[in-house]
Amino acid sequence: MENTTIGFVGAGNMANSLIRGLLAIGTHADSIIAADVDNEKLEILRTECGIRIADNQSIASEANVMVLAVKPQVMEQVCTGISLQADSSLVVSVAAGITVEQLQSWLGSNTAVVRCMPNTPALVGKGATGLFANEFVSSTQRALAESVMNSVGISVWVDNEIDIDTVTAVSGSGPAYYFLFMEAMQDAARELGLAEDIAKKLIYQTAAGAAELAIQSSDTTAELRRKVTSPGGTTEQALNTFEAGELRDLVKKALAAAKDRSIELAKELNN
Repeated sequence: MENTTIGFVGAGNMANSLIRGLLAIGTHADSIIAADVDNEKLEILRTECGIRIADNQSIASEANVMVLAVKPQVMEQVCTGISLQADSSLVVSVAAGITVEQLQSWLGSNTAVVRCMPNTPALVGKGATGLFANEFVSSTQRALAESVMNSVGISVWVDNEIDIDTVTAVSGSGPAYYFLFMEAMQDAARELGLAEDIAKKLIYQTAAGAAELAIQSSDTTAELRRKVTSPGGTTEQALNTFEAGELRDLVKKALAAAKDRSIELAKELNN
């Protein structure tokens, strides 16, 4: 990241998280620029983070990495309104549904583009991001894009752009699935007589602990599940109920529905 200027077009929640994440890992504030139609957002970033503020074209002219963090509906207007540095800029898009082909048509056919699908836990430094690079992205630029997204969590590369739709279904929308399950557990715990504040503390910590245990363990999740499930015990009874309700099939259907909708949204934006 040394001697690299990173520009953010759009200063909403995701850009805000990325900027603060980059500063936390040692990126110098002078190497970060941001632009947004909301001057209040920019002023907060300038005063709290010490970054520079500019307009879209200034960022396009100066930045080695330009992160497009605007709403999909205004992406075409933003892209066609700027002129990039000749053959030297990397464009990183975090806009859902905007394809690499669309970005190249608006920015130039030889533009180096990385398309990303982050998720909302990036707001607390625990994000998971899928990335896809077109053929014009160099190995150095791939490393830069990965460094930017890793500042707020972890990232993985996919070989085919269509896989971004699956990433959307798995991790992009994924936090909501866990929130729903936690919500259902809280409702059930209250109905079983547990105080709301106690249920909340236990459920949140159990979710965080289970995820951390899975991350740190060399065991598969199936093996971790078996280790905590005693024959004839309480856990087995609960899991048998989930299986009887065909939880696995429901999850498959839910992810497939999310992926299909991601594809549909991209087509709608392209029309």
